[in-house]
Amino acid sequence: MKWGLRVLQSMEKEQAMLQVWKERVAHELDRVVAFWMEYSHDQEHGGFFTCLGNDGRVYDHLKYVWLQGRQVWMYCRLYRSFERFRRSELLDSAKAGGDFLLRYARVAPPGKKCAFVLTRDGRPIKVQRTIFSECFYTMAMNELWRVTGEMHYQSEAVEMMDQIVHWVRVDPAGLGRPQLSGTPATEPMAVPMMLLNLVDQLGEADEELARKYAELGDWCAQRILRHVQRDGQVVLENVSEDGKELPGCLGRQQNPGHALEAGWFLLRHAIRKGDLELRAHVIDKFLLLPFHSGWDREHGGLFYFQDADNLCPTQLEWDMKLWWPHSEAMIAFLMGYSDSGDPSLLHLFYQVAEYTFHQVITLEWVLSTLAVTVSFQFRDSEYGEWFGYLNREGKVALTIKGGPFKGCFHVPRCLAMCEEMLGALLNRLAQAPVATGCPPTLSAHEDEK
Repeated sequence: MKWGLRVLQSMEKEQAMLQVWKERVAHELDRVVAFWMEYSHDQEHGGFFTCLGNDGRVYDHLKYVWLQGRQVWMYCRLYRSFERFRRSELLDSAKAGGDFLLRYARVAPPGKKCAFVLTRDGRPIKVQRTIFSECFYTMAMNELWRVTGEMHYQSEAVEMMDQIVHWVRVDPAGLGRPQLSGTPATEPMAVPMMLLNLVDQLGEADEELARKYAELGDWCAQRILRHVQRDGQVVLENVSEDGKELPGCLGRQQNPGHALEAGWFLLRHAIRKGDLELRAHVIDKFLLLPFHSGWDREHGGLFYFQDADNLCPTQLEWDMKLWWPHSEAMIAFLMGYSDSGDPSLLHLFYQVAEYTFHQVITLEWVLSTLAVTVSFQFRDSEYGEWFGYLNREGKVALTIKGGPFKGCFHVPRCLAMCEEMLGALLNRLAQAPVATGCPPTLSAHEDEK
C-alpha cells in the first residue's frame, strides 16, 4: 500500500509539472502566432515580411524564399493540427503565401531552381547553390495540398522533391556549384537530414509516397549516422563524401543544435521503422552526446559552434545562444522521453525549457530611484515572439524578431510539437495503472519491454 501511495504521489507530481508546461507552451504559441499574423503579411504583393524589429515594424522588404516556404508550412500545419487555429484568415494567408511562391520562387521557370531572396514584388536577387530554398518550397506545397485538397500543390511538391533528389544523388550541376580543384569533397549534415525531413513530410499518411521514398529515407539515415566520428565521441557537422573526418577547422566543426535537430529527425525515422536499436543509438549519440558537450556550464544554454579538439572556433558568433538550437533541443528531449520513457530525457527537456523561458530581474539606480527591469532569455513579454540572438551571458544581442534566417518557423514549430507531445503524455499518464503491482511507465513501447 505504501508503495502504491508513493507511486500515486509521484504520478500526480509528474502530471502537474507536465500540465504546467503544456499550458505555458500553448500560451506562448498563441502569442507567437499572433505576432506574425499582425505584422508579417504583405497585403499588397502577397507573401510575408520577415525582417521585423522588436515591435513588429518592417525594417526591410526583402523576401527570403526559405522563410516564405516555412511560414506557409507552419500556418498549414497549425490549421490542420489545432482546433483553435482552424481559422479562415490563417488558411487564406497560407494560400496567399503559396501562390506568391508559385509565381516568383523559381528563377527561370520551367526550371526548378529557386531564388534565395526576392524583392517585395517577387523579382529574384540572389540564388544559393544549395537545395534548401527548394526543400522549404516542397514542404509548403505538400502542406497546402493537405489542407486544401488542391492537387496542383501536391504535383509541385512531388516534382520538386524528385528534382532535389536528382541534384543530391545523381547530378548537382543544376545547382550551379563550380567544381574547383582545391574544394574538398564534403558532405554537410544538413543535406541528408533535410532530405530525411522531406521523406517524413511527404510520406505522412500517404502509403504510395512512403513506399516511393522508403529507400531514400534509409539512405539519408545512414549518411547522417556517418557524422558520428572518433569512435562515437563526437558528431561532426561536415565529413568527406566517403564518410571520413576532414582536415582543418571545417572537419572539426560541431553544431550542437544541428545535431539535436538531426536527432529528432532520426528518432522519427527509427519509430516509423520500429527499429529499437537505432532509437537507442540516436538518443545516445544525437541527443545526449551533443547536449553534454554543447551545454554552457557557466552561463547555461547551448553554444552555437564548437571545435572537436576544444580549439577556439573561427565563427565569431560561436559562443552566442540562438533561438533555434534551443527550440530543437526541446523537441528532441521531449520526443525522446515520449518514446523511451527515460526520465533523464524529460529532465533535460525541463532544463532547456527553463533556460528559454527564464525570467531575469535587473535592479539599477536611476536618479536615486531603484528601477526594476524584468526580461526573459528569448521570449519577449511586451510585443511577443522571441529574440533570436543572445550573447553568452544570455542578454539580448540583437533586438530583431525576424531577419534573413529567422522567421515564423523554429519557435512556433517547437511550441506546437511540444504542446502536442505534452498533451499525449498527460493522456497516457491519466490512463496508466497505479496499484497493479508494477510501476507505471509513459513509454510508447510498453509492449516491447
